Amino acid sequence: MAKESQPKEEIELGSLFIIIGKGFSNLFNFIATIFKGIYHLLILLLLFIKKNVIKLVLAAVIGGVIGTFFQLKKAPTFGADMQVQPNFKSTRQLYNNVHYYNDLVKQKDTAILAATFHLSSEIAATLKKFEIYPIKNGNDLLTSYDELILSVDTLTAKSYSFDVFKNTFTDYDYRIHNIHVVATKNDVFSKLDEVIISSVVNNKFFNKVKRLTNENLNRTDSLLRQNLTQVDSLRRVYMSVLIEKSKKENSGTTIDLGGTKTTNKELELFETNRRINKDLKEITEDKSEKSEVLNVISNFQPIGYEIKGIDQNYGVQVAVLGILLMVLFLLLKQLNIYLNNYKK
Repeated sequence: MAKESQPKEEIELGSLFIIIGKGFSNLFNFIATIFKGIYHLLILLLLFIKKNVIKLVLAAVIGGVIGTFFQLKKAPTFGADMQVQPNFKSTRQLYNNVHYYNDLVKQKDTAILAATFHLSSEIAATLKKFEIYPIKNGNDLLTSYDELILSVDTLTAKSYSFDVFKNTFTDYDYRIHNIHVVATKNDVFSKLDEVIISSVVNNKFFNKVKRLTNENLNRTDSLLRQNLTQVDSLRRVYMSVLIEKSKKENSGTTIDLGGTKTTNKELELFETNRRINKDLKEITEDKSEKSEVLNVISNFQPIGYEIKGIDQNYGVQVAVLGILLMVLFLLLKQLNIYLNNYKK
């Protein structure tokens, strides 16, 4: 019986290897088919360009000429940036205000723009765009996640992974944000920052939160400084006791059975002092950051920079558009020929 079962097992293993071999063969054939398809499409693309290169170049030249004509007539545009750090969850309000200003620009409502920024109607008409976006920094994401983990219990922390937190982290949660303004006049930007800042800073709710937060920080700072003074006093008293004890020990022969305990107490006082100083440093940093509803890291430049580049050049843009339109026309022409031949 054992001799009969052995050939059967060998046959089954042989069949298994044949199936695995066919599977790998099919996989490699599939990959080869994909590469052949890509190669075939590349050849067709090169043949298409070779056949229609004159038409494509002509379309690019015509588009470039038309675009350059409009580029020369276009007034130069200037930009300026202001970076801010909102506190007390005022970021969303700041974004809403900037989007509101941009909507006024889109609607060409120069009267409200002029009244809002205390400008003349002529200068208000030179404003072309308001934009705000976060300065994305991976440290902000990690710091926010660490703060969340430290503020919840262990069970909740284990069930709330970093990937889940990352998906819920929005643009509003970054610390620093950039406000970008575009205008056709290069010296209008210095008149804008004060209004944008005050639109958030003068909010009563945010001012109330700022006041309460700073009161708590000042109270905590005062308590920590009292604790530090008490620890320093205790250390001085403790050191004087040790000195007196040492003098007595030097006057006669004694056996110190509490040396280890003495060292531990001294280390505990040192560690308490270090921890209080660390907490004071953090409180000082919080007070410096949260003393205002909106911290201005950099104001708008008095004179804006001219916005240039290929993506802003009408000549390049219309040239590319001309090529794309020509390609579309040629493809539609080929499709029409194919449909006519298909009917026959």
